[in-house]
Order: sequence, then C-alpha cells, then structure tokens
Amino acid sequence: MKKYSKYIVILFIGLFLGRFIYKDIASSKTNQTPKNEELKTQKWTCSMHPQIMQSEPGDCPICGMELIPAETTNTGDNVSINQFKLTKNAMALANIETTIVKKGGNTSNGLVLSGKIQENEKATAVQTSYFNGRIEKLYINSEGDKVSKGQLLALIYSPELVTAQEELLTALSMKTTQPNLYNAVKNKLRIWKLSENQINKIETTKKVLMNFPVYANVSGIVTAKLVEEGTSVKEGTPLLKISNLTTVWAEFDAYEKQLSSIKKGDEISITTNADPSKEIKATISFIDPVLNTSTRTTTVRAELNNKNEALKPGMFVQGTLNSAKKTAENSLLTIPKSAVLWTGKRSVVYIKEKSEEPVFEMREITLGNVIGNMYEVLQGLNENDEIVTNGTFTVDAAAQLQGKKSMMNKMGEMQMTDNENHSEKEKAMNMSSETLKIEVSPKFKQQLQVVFTNYIQLKDALVNDNPKKAQETAKVLLNSLNKVDMKLLTEEKSHKTWMDIKTELVKSTNKILSESTIKSQRNEFIHLSNNFIKVVKIFGVNQKVYKQFCPMAANNKGAFWLSTEEKIMNPYFGASMLHCGSVEETIE
Repeated sequence: MKKYSKYIVILFIGLFLGRFIYKDIASSKTNQTPKNEELKTQKWTCSMHPQIMQSEPGDCPICGMELIPAETTNTGDNVSINQFKLTKNAMALANIETTIVKKGGNTSNGLVLSGKIQENEKATAVQTSYFNGRIEKLYINSEGDKVSKGQLLALIYSPELVTAQEELLTALSMKTTQPNLYNAVKNKLRIWKLSENQINKIETTKKVLMNFPVYANVSGIVTAKLVEEGTSVKEGTPLLKISNLTTVWAEFDAYEKQLSSIKKGDEISITTNADPSKEIKATISFIDPVLNTSTRTTTVRAELNNKNEALKPGMFVQGTLNSAKKTAENSLLTIPKSAVLWTGKRSVVYIKEKSEEPVFEMREITLGNVIGNMYEVLQGLNENDEIVTNGTFTVDAAAQLQGKKSMMNKMGEMQMTDNENHSEKEKAMNMSSETLKIEVSPKFKQQLQVVFTNYIQLKDALVNDNPKKAQETAKVLLNSLNKVDMKLLTEEKSHKTWMDIKTELVKSTNKILSESTIKSQRNEFIHLSNNFIKVVKIFGVNQKVYKQFCPMAANNKGAFWLSTEEKIMNPYFGASMLHCGSVEETIE
C-alpha cells in the first residue's frame, strides 16, 4: 500500500510541474509570434538619406553607410489612400504655411507685362540726300547729338549740282529772251531741295557752290548715323535718323493667352528699372492685330510724355494692367506662385483638409495667366480650399516618404512595385530639399563658386545657340561637381542636402553632355537650373544672383534659370527670343 501511495504522490508532483512548464512554453511561443511578424514587416533606412527604404538590412546605395531599422508608423490613421498626416510640431519646424483660396486672392498687382522704351516712329524723320555726290564734311559727331531744324548737317560735293548751277547762270543771262528755259533750270534746283534763298544767292553772287550744304528738316536727337565723311551717296540715300524724344512708346510683349485680358484704352501703370519707385500712368493706344508666330506674342503699345527725356529708348520697363487687376479681384480664382510645384506638364498644389490634425493631399491644377505674384487657376481648386503656400517642397517630400501621391509619383505607393517606389522616392527627395539657408565652411563655398561659374558658362552657351560649346562646358561642370569635397560638410543636414542635390546635378549634366541637339540640351537645362536654384538658396555663392523666368519655355509651362546679370538673356530660345522673360527674384 505504501508503495502505491509513493507512486501516486510522484504522479501528482509531475502533473503539477508539467502544467507550469507547458504554460511557460505556450507563453514563450505567444510572445515570439509578433516578433517574427515584426521582423517580416521591418523596414531599413539610412540615417543620412531617409528616402532610402529597404525590406532587408544592408548598405545605403547612395553613400554606403550601414542601414538602420526604420521607425514603424501607425497605419491605422483615418485618412484616405492619398492623404497623409504631419504633426503640428513638424509643420512648425519646417515653417509650413497655408492660405485660403479666394477669388482675386491677395493680388497686389494686375497683369504684368515686360517691354522696352522705343522711339515714337510718328516723330522720327530720316534725313536723306536729294542728289548724287560725296560727303566732304559731316558736322554730326555721334549718335545722341541734338540737332535743331535748319542746322547745318553736312557738305556734299555733287558734279550734277555744279553743272546745274552753271546752267542756271547761263539761263539767267537769257532770262528775258528765253524765260521758259530759265524757269526749267530753276525748277530743277528746287526739286533737289535748294531753297529760294540759296538759288537767289547763286544768282546774285554768280558763283558756283562746289560743296553744297545740307540742313536739318526737323529738330530732335540723332538716333542713327548712317554715313561718314568720304562716303559716296546717291539720291535718296539715308544720311541720319533724327527722332523727337519728347514722346516715346512703351512697347510690351503680350502672350497669346494674355490677350483676352487686354483691351485698347485700358489703363496701364509703367515702371522702369532705372527708377522702379516712380509709376507712370498711361493707356493702351495700340494692339498689334498680327500675332508673331515664332514667339506667340503680340505687341501692346502705350505712348508716354517724355519732355524731360528721362525715358531712354532701349530701357526695360514693366507694365501693370489695372483692368486685369480689377478683373482678378472681382472674378478670377488666384493663388500665390509659391504654392505651385512644376513637374513636366503638370502643375500641382497641396490641399490641407479641414480636420483637427494636419492632413494633406496633392491635387493637380490647370493654370491661366500670371497676374503679378499670383497665378490664375482655371481648374482643380475651389474657393475656400486651404493650400500650402510656404514649405511646399517639404510637404511633397513627406508625401513621397509615406508612399502617397506626390509631385514625382502620380499614382501613389499602393499602385507601384517596390523597385519603382524606391526609385520615385529617391527622385522626389532629390527634388524636394528644403530651401533653407545652411551655413557651410568658406572652403566648401569656394568650391561651390567654381561649380556655379561653370553653370553660368553652360547657360551662356545655350544663349548663344551653341550646342557644341554646351557639351564642352557640361564636361567642365561635371568635373568641378566631382571635385567638391563632401568631407567639408560635417553636419548631417548639410551633408544629406548636398548629396541629394548633387545626384540630380550630375544626372542632368551627364544628359546634357550626351545630347548633341540644343533642343534636348535645353530641356535638360530646366531640371539642372531648378536644382542650382536650390544650391544657391541653401548654400549661397559669393555674389548677387538673379532668378529669371521665361513663360514660353517647357511648352508654355514656363521655366527658370540663374544669371549673374539682371538683363534677360534667354537660354531656352537663344537668338529667336533673346530677351523673353523677367527677373523673378534677386538672391543676395
């Protein structure tokens, strides 16, 4: 009996211990399951390039650094497939600002046109020679000289005129017997524009003039000197162009899509680069009925009073069409230029949804005219929509990192393969670096200055319509980019920003180097310039830089470039539209 009792006690002890051991194993298995699942969904990223996102550990394909586990994000947010959230703290740090869309927006300017001061052709005369001869003496030294009506301009030797004067003296002696012959010779001299006083002087002195004087027919400024002393001239040869500059024309280029906003008689406010603080009021007096098919522009003209001669022909001017301003304020839906991102043929903005937390979504829009610092919106937005107007690139980068629809990703992460998504994310981050000022070492800035100088040389080659020179300067630019020492950037932010932008710069420069046609080179120069604008704004160069814009480039979508000169020299069209464009921003 004792023997059986012993076995029963051992059995109970075994069952008791087994229960606890089994419980621990089950608990261990339960705890291990989520970890295994977590490992399956773990993503790996680069601390210097957070746009890199891989499903397995390894090295960063950009800088070679070892990847680290990415932070997991909450996918249970109540947002649609193309919406994404940003924390209020992130918005504050990135200085993201939004604006409510209104009709007319905050337009401080009307429709802005660029143009030049031109001579008033109605008040311009061409002084010509009325007989054959040779310029013996010219009394006008240079263009810009003032002349008065009746002023001596030149002395011309004319064998024909010498002969005609001798005929006059012969006919004078037969005046009573052959009056018809005398009158015929005298009329011949009148046709050659000899005055009655000059003819009477010849008759009185009975001396032949060897060098005949030419007097000014009008008063004004010599705007073209067409002959020099010793020049042989024929009847009708232009000698001088004389313009009366007490009135001048302000001529503007209006693009095809702007014509609906311009009417003859509209008031226009004009400012010059020489004195931008002074505003000149005028009215549109002429709109060219013929469109220039190469530039797709029409000349719009206003006549200006210029008694003090402050307006010089050739001056660059800007005209603000006040009637277009009133139209915009009353009926047009407009948004600030800073709200719009461009990618190829698309223009996009970011909408902020009306919710407690900041929720954003990209939206494609169709733009119309440029009205001051605003764009007219034709499609895609409604009044009272709230859009991002500052920090737009930062918001786009956030969308790209979260796999949402963005500037470079039309469909969103859910409709792309892993490889496509990785590639598009990288592009978007390269395109979407924050344009915040970053302090760098003087040595790095010196190296950057060399790169920027090479960019300007490439721009000049495109301005001069020289594709071979563009290839040569692209090669020089590529070498200077590769010589920039990234070790000089010791901070994570500066290092990452430069590497992202440099990737795009090298890519665009290589494409320009490989292209032999100037059209293809100019298309890639758009992307190159967009990234150089970010370089100049973020890191700075040791000089003043002008950010310039041509609305006709990129199939009328418009494109920017940088210049060290304020004068517009268009790299996208060269000689065909050399001065098309405007200065959008001065970067100190």
